[in-house]
Amino acid sequence: MERSFRKAEAKSNLQFVQNGQEAIDYLEGNAAYEDRTTWPLPNLVLLDVNMPKRDGFEVLQWIKQHPQMKKLIVVMLTSSDEPMDIKRAYELGANSYLVKSPLYPEFTDLIKCMDTYWLKHNRTCAL
Repeated sequence: MERSFRKAEAKSNLQFVQNGQEAIDYLEGNAAYEDRTTWPLPNLVLLDVNMPKRDGFEVLQWIKQHPQMKKLIVVMLTSSDEPMDIKRAYELGANSYLVKSPLYPEFTDLIKCMDTYWLKHNRTCAL
């Protein structure tokens, strides 16, 4: 994932976490993530359906239940192309659902398009 973002020359300031619980800790500013200068709130959150500890659906639901996080752009970026997963993601409030290509060049192109659309062209309101 990180290599694809570098290859795509993504303009985003990336922060990676290892699992769904860490994503929530980051967003809440818990423990190691309490310094918002070092760990600022993101403009865009990427979630995988199959994250360990707390899956992408749980994290998405958590985000959308917190008024201060509701406006975050959440993109499901996952290998699951299951119609039920897609439906569930949108029902929970995902802004987009993208399926990862197993081919590195295609995945890198997807990252580039996503970065350009959401972080360059898309307009958001302040959180």
